[in-house]
Amino acid sequence: METTVEALDGNKVRLHVAVPAAEFEKAIDAAFRKLAGEVKIPGFRPGKAPRRLLEARFGAEAARVQALQDALPDYYGAAVTENDVDVIAPPEIEITAGQESGDVEFDAVVEVRPVVRLVGYDSLRVELPWAPVDDEAVDSQIDSLRERFSELVDSEAPLTDGDFATIDIHGSIDGEEVEGLVATEFLYRVGSGIVVPGLDAQIRGTRPGAILEFAEELPERFAERAGQAVTFRVLVKDAKQRRLPDLTDEWVAESSELETVEEMRADVTRRLDVVSRVQAQMALRERVLEAVADLVPIEAPEALVRQETERRLHDLLHRLADQEMTIDQYLAASGRQEQDLINEVQSGAGRAVLADLALRAVVAQEEIEATDADLDAEVFKLAERMQEKPDRVRRDLEKRGSWRRYALISPEERPWSS
Repeated sequence: METTVEALDGNKVRLHVAVPAAEFEKAIDAAFRKLAGEVKIPGFRPGKAPRRLLEARFGAEAARVQALQDALPDYYGAAVTENDVDVIAPPEIEITAGQESGDVEFDAVVEVRPVVRLVGYDSLRVELPWAPVDDEAVDSQIDSLRERFSELVDSEAPLTDGDFATIDIHGSIDGEEVEGLVATEFLYRVGSGIVVPGLDAQIRGTRPGAILEFAEELPERFAERAGQAVTFRVLVKDAKQRRLPDLTDEWVAESSELETVEEMRADVTRRLDVVSRVQAQMALRERVLEAVADLVPIEAPEALVRQETERRLHDLLHRLADQEMTIDQYLAASGRQEQDLINEVQSGAGRAVLADLALRAVVAQEEIEATDADLDAEVFKLAERMQEKPDRVRRDLEKRGSWRRYALISPEERPWSS
């Protein structure tokens, strides 16, 4: 098989493939075997009829048509691999010779991944706000731990955010009860907003025995009922406050593996610092990708944007399925329309495509090479973060065309890292 590649306008190439008649004869034999398995010939078991008999009955042209249909994709794939053509869309194939006999020739016009050259990435700088862990953050983290050991005690004080109230609630529209808005002995945390926002405004400052009556429009999470006015009647039956344990060395020793308050504060500070630095690294990566994407001198190809959009939507559906949630439920919960979600995903996909083109350009311009050991180590780290098996991550990268390119530019190798 002989191939040539010709660059065309519009970020496309023309692959010309020529297959000698002797080579194409193998495809014709395969087509006859396929035909033998699909037809019944008296005196022969399925698939065992000889080629000469099939050729006499159906004609040589039938097998040739089938051979062209079956073999051309394989020839095209081999030509793409042989010439290292980075295709990003299905080809337009035109048979130019050999439809009836002789050597087979065809042209395949296909869009390829654009190769861009970046200017200015070596002096690229991004700013990342970061501050060391302060006492307020440590106190908040420790208070969260204390809440796990807290208890609810009766209170006669006016209710404030964070307090709990046992309520009977009745929501209706024109006298008809609204499902999900009718309950008795419901323990409600003031300020949580899990019913309707207006409930918090009404219940703040009240005491046990208060009767609240108000009307409010339902928010978007109520789907088809969103926007309808509901009449509420709420009875505050009792009130409770959360009592946290005193922060003492004794409590620390009882509730953790540490011994003193000082040790706990030091441990929390260390953990928060680690989390802060990891978040900063992730934010830095995203900002660098955003900045380097802006250096790409072309628009993101529609074929790549479409592929990335489909991949992201597929991943979203997969994650929702793991949570036993449908896309309709997700849209209702997030208050978005289907087209809004698609537009949002498509916008992110476009930026991701530009970032990918930028990284490929940096790799090429800096002549960065990755060894098999580098690849294996990076895939293993990615698999750990994704909680997936390394083989599955590797297959996904190969499918997306990211293999041998994915995240193998270490921080010290990145021209923009300083």
